[in-house]
Amino acid sequence: MKTSFLTFLIFINLVSSLHSQEKNNISISLDISFTKFNKGSILIALYESEESYMKEIYKSADVLVKDNKAQFTFHSLKKGVYAFSFFHDLNNNKKLDTNFLGIPKEPYGFSNGKKGRFGPPKFNETSLKIYKNSNFKISIE
Repeated sequence: MKTSFLTFLIFINLVSSLHSQEKNNISISLDISFTKFNKGSILIALYESEESYMKEIYKSADVLVKDNKAQFTFHSLKKGVYAFSFFHDLNNNKKLDTNFLGIPKEPYGFSNGKKGRFGPPKFNETSLKIYKNSNFKISIE
């Protein structure tokens, strides 16, 4: 009887482990291309909820621009709703340069191709429901 119970516990543990791996096995790939600049890097911020949007970065990346492109993949994500923002750091100072009014001088963008007016776009405009591996192609001019 003990052997049957132990086998049952091991089976439950294995199924639970496989289920949790499935939850964290999603990737988001970003393929960013440029028409103007072939220098610097792209800084990308991934947000995992409306509450954290533009406040607390879930995952981030700093990707060098090569041949007018930058490619990056966020791995080990769980199913859910995400949004991302990015900017092209032309001078590699790791910050979005702005003019005296606070308007960005470097190219920037958000998921779903949105741009903000008087601030970043709302989360519901940029959010993406991710339930399987996803690829996004973005063009910056």
